[in-house]
Amino acid sequence: MDINAETFKSLEVLLNTTELNEDGWIDFPEYGFRQYFLWKNIETGATIALLEYQKGGRIPVKHTHASNQFMFCLEGEYEYTDVGMTLKAGSFYMNPKDNPHGPTLAHQFSRLIEIYDGPHYYEKPVYHTNETIGDFVKKEN
Repeated sequence: MDINAETFKSLEVLLNTTELNEDGWIDFPEYGFRQYFLWKNIETGATIALLEYQKGGRIPVKHTHASNQFMFCLEGEYEYTDVGMTLKAGSFYMNPKDNPHGPTLAHQFSRLIEIYDGPHYYEKPVYHTNETIGDFVKKEN
């Protein structure tokens, strides 16, 4: 059997972050950051996203997540100011479900990969709008 690209559909995903469509970014100009979802599982709420914070960009409040949160810092300095924990290039961060954390502050331009293993929030946080929150609030079972 001859398999070619026209008949074979892969479930794999390959993106080059230097070639992302500008229209795919979700901007949070009031907070100095933007987010691009590299992968989403609509059924579970799990996601992988690229985050870019301008110097001074922030999450302004302490908050919790409805799933485990993982971050890997690609560049910059991004601080969890309440505990003085700063992510720098090469840093891995894990925040367990329901653990209060934040606020945060980018001390310089920062680029991070953020992963959630389920829905992001129980309810919409102040830094999200109805448009930016999408399907990332935990649905009642």
